[in-house]
Amino acid sequence: MARPLIAEIDLDALRHNYRLACECSPLSRSVAVIKADAYGHGAVACARALEDIAPAFAVACIEEAVALREAGITAPIVLLEGIFSVDELPQVDALGLWMAVHSDWQVDALLGQRLSRPVPVWLKVDSGMHRLGFSPERAETVWQRLAAAPEQACDLHLMSHFATADLVDGSYFKRQLAQLESLSERLGAPLCLANSPATLAHPEAHGAWNRPGVMLYGSDPLEMPNALTSQLLPVMTLRSAIIAVRELPAGEPVGYGGRWVTPRPSRIGVVAAGYGDGYDRHAVDGTPVLVAGQRTVIAGKVSMDMLTVDITDIPEADIGSEVVLWGRSANGEVLSVDEVARHCDTISYTLLTGVLPRVPRRYHGAS
Repeated sequence: MARPLIAEIDLDALRHNYRLACECSPLSRSVAVIKADAYGHGAVACARALEDIAPAFAVACIEEAVALREAGITAPIVLLEGIFSVDELPQVDALGLWMAVHSDWQVDALLGQRLSRPVPVWLKVDSGMHRLGFSPERAETVWQRLAAAPEQACDLHLMSHFATADLVDGSYFKRQLAQLESLSERLGAPLCLANSPATLAHPEAHGAWNRPGVMLYGSDPLEMPNALTSQLLPVMTLRSAIIAVRELPAGEPVGYGGRWVTPRPSRIGVVAAGYGDGYDRHAVDGTPVLVAGQRTVIAGKVSMDMLTVDITDIPEADIGSEVVLWGRSANGEVLSVDEVARHCDTISYTLLTGVLPRVPRRYHGAS
């Protein structure tokens, strides 16, 4: 019998969340962001589930694009960070990829390359995130340079990334948006701006293209949830089982360092899951889990291959009982990955992308 830990991926929920992104902005096209192996969900399986409804996909690097093409995905694929070296351009050409450009050397490489067809280009503008991109002033010059080279670059768009679209305080977001709208107006340029938070909460930022990412996987990216985020469905359920039960008197330490001590006579369930699987070792005592469809908590430090939960108040819980670390239990109870992330002092992105390859992915839906 196999170890019971699996990551169950609901492809119907993925399609639901993508359609919600489209409904948020019916006048925009939505590129499905499936970088980082679709945030840990499996890029090829997720692309196949979306390919009949998503007009394009977005990845971080050419290796991710190659994997999709080799799997038979023919839709446009955007390289969100562009190329990392000049010798990637022949692959961009051969695979028919779109690319972002954020640096002068990328522009020089593209315009200096003889291509079989022009490359659709998204010009990255640094409107305040201060990672990648040209300043708004420099972007005008670069835009004109690209526009003057139709044999190398076509279908030009301006893109940028919001630093604070998820926050209730919208002052910095508004400052970024104003810069981008002004630049777009001067150039007559279509925009690609909205990430998941902006897709869900800032219709004023919806452009020719939006870039929904983590929302596709059922995570609420907003500091303050709204009516739209309540419609998101979890795509990944990280599911395991109890493999041992310990009956302990009050005052007994549990796990490494004895961090958690039984406050009463307690039943402790040992679960087949740990940081060696990608479950966050920073999970504090009290981090929620579902056991047999009922909420309880982690009790003790997470180990490499196991963690322990308090099942004192779930008398029916025993060896073999279902444990949901996040996602949907067999009885329909949902534990949000966002809630778990808060107890680990992190965000859902790190939990989802951190599920390691030794955890089997099991797909259902979207047949």
